[in-house]
Amino acid sequence: MIEKLFESGLWGSRFMVLMAVLFGIIGAIVLFIVASFDIYNTAILVINTYVNHHHPEHFHELVVGGIIGAVDLYLIGVVMLLFSFGLYELFISDIDAAREDENRQTKILAIHSLDQLKDKISKVIVMVLVVGFFKKVGLATYNSPLELLYLALSITAISVGLYFLSKVGHH
Repeated sequence: MIEKLFESGLWGSRFMVLMAVLFGIIGAIVLFIVASFDIYNTAILVINTYVNHHHPEHFHELVVGGIIGAVDLYLIGVVMLLFSFGLYELFISDIDAAREDENRQTKILAIHSLDQLKDKISKVIVMVLVVGFFKKVGLATYNSPLELLYLALSITAISVGLYFLSKVGHH
């Protein structure tokens, strides 16, 4: 009797995961809104610059930095969505609406273990780091051939890393 009650309560405690799911989605929405405002502000900067015939110093770097920063936030928002969807499917239930949509491939929600969730999230996190790297590279100044060699080597290393990351999980 006590064992059955305890196990029932233990099984019901999995619904605590709903807090992480809900706040993960709220976090994703907030990130999407902030990123969208960043792109909007960058577009306003571009329009004002050309309408007023101004050309501020480092204008191109500001525009590229604003856009890449927004992409970074969107990617982190995607991580939050994957996290929320994955936790919900692992602990609560399959998302029926995704399963019923036969016109689209919903492999992104094909999460059957914590390892699969971790793999999907880690791939997006790596992309966030790559985007962050390229944002920093775009804002840097290069004064010597050795610095350009370091840039080329770092881009090559990232390319090789992304190639092998794309091979993970494919047999």
